[in-house]
Amino acid sequence: MNKKQNPYRLYLTENQMPKQYYNLRADMKELPEPMLNPNTKKEATLEDLLPVFCKELAKQELDNETRYVDIPKEVQEMYRIYRPSPLIRAYNLEKYLDTPAKIYYKFEGNNTSGSHKLNSAIAQVYYAKQEGIKHLTTETGAGQWGTALSEACSYFNIPLSVYMVKSSYEQKPFRKDIMRTFGANVIASPSDTTSVGRKILEKHPNTTGSLGCAISEAVEKAVTTPNSKYVLGSVLNQVLLHQSIIGLECETAFKILDEYPDIIIGCAGGGSNLGGLIAPFMRDKIKGKHNPRIIAVEPASCPSLTRGKYTYDYCDTGKMTPLAKMYTLGCDFIPSPDHAGGLRYHGMSPIISKLYHDGYIEAVSTKQTDVFKAAILFAQKETIFPAPESSHAIKVAIGEALRCKETGEEKTILFGLTGTGYFDMTAYSSYLDGTMSDYIPEDEELEKSFPNII
Repeated sequence: MNKKQNPYRLYLTENQMPKQYYNLRADMKELPEPMLNPNTKKEATLEDLLPVFCKELAKQELDNETRYVDIPKEVQEMYRIYRPSPLIRAYNLEKYLDTPAKIYYKFEGNNTSGSHKLNSAIAQVYYAKQEGIKHLTTETGAGQWGTALSEACSYFNIPLSVYMVKSSYEQKPFRKDIMRTFGANVIASPSDTTSVGRKILEKHPNTTGSLGCAISEAVEKAVTTPNSKYVLGSVLNQVLLHQSIIGLECETAFKILDEYPDIIIGCAGGGSNLGGLIAPFMRDKIKGKHNPRIIAVEPASCPSLTRGKYTYDYCDTGKMTPLAKMYTLGCDFIPSPDHAGGLRYHGMSPIISKLYHDGYIEAVSTKQTDVFKAAILFAQKETIFPAPESSHAIKVAIGEALRCKETGEEKTILFGLTGTGYFDMTAYSSYLDGTMSDYIPEDEELEKSFPNII
């Protein structure tokens, strides 16, 4: 199929939608190290996870062997409201850049949450409902995950408490109101509603919060509330499993186009969208069938892959969760209040961390002013208003397309457009008004949290 014949947008039919999730761990040559019980420091068992997670989700977390997991029919029914999401050819951007590269993006923003997060939220709440759980807790950074989970909890009629990172709570008040519209109770974190929140506030009274802080509060709330469980929007194996629907749809779409991506790019905070986008393509890379370049893009203000340590660390600031071996800046690290709140996590998914450590993935970091410059160019050329998180991938995709212009290579580029930026107007205003600044932590600042990593 030549360049002119490719559609602007390719939607799969309902029958072409994936009916199973793909578990990449089943095909990895070396598995990520197992999680550790925070008290015994021994390998976490199913029983260790059950006080926090639903049983089915805990099983998925530990399952390294089942290659494909059936998507429950009830989950498929809700997916049909907004899926399949389109694979879009960025013709206008290509023309502006005058590049021989083909640029595609998988757009996950066509739902009320405005992001890919709904893919896992629906699944996690479904499993909680099946188990008879009466209340759920979670954290949220920029608010996409909290919004998605609020939607899913409303659909399945389960009450929800959301601990929202304080900087985002203040920067994005309308995100909070969307969650409240769907019935969620939203608390700025750290808060005085939990013991761990009070301890953090006592030590750092003026803190803007972090995902690590919010996770600690949400976990404490779950384990101290009758018939309640905690659910997480990124990082964990179970989340990457659910998000594989993104990559599986991409795989089918590229087969229809008779093409294959040479370069795959995704923003990286905890790893959920990147892990989902790359899953089937990483399988091909591991098996030697294809060899795409895979690039993780993170904010320079929170550079876990590019400047962190690969070691065991707590997934939360309060040190209540199991420990994971991952690239981390230390669970005590409090990132600057950048506008890409969904990428402000101190660690990276164990799966993504292992793949990066073993050389399957590249990683780069970028300043937020450069990110917003790319976001505005993309919005002007493609008429989609991108989220700050997604725009990290846009920035690097543009760079790769310009490199193709220099070399004359006709590469096919795929990036994940994880969501829309309509609730990020404060950030866009800051950039357009010239008041946005870049913060890149000095080595000395990072070194302060490294000694606390076990």
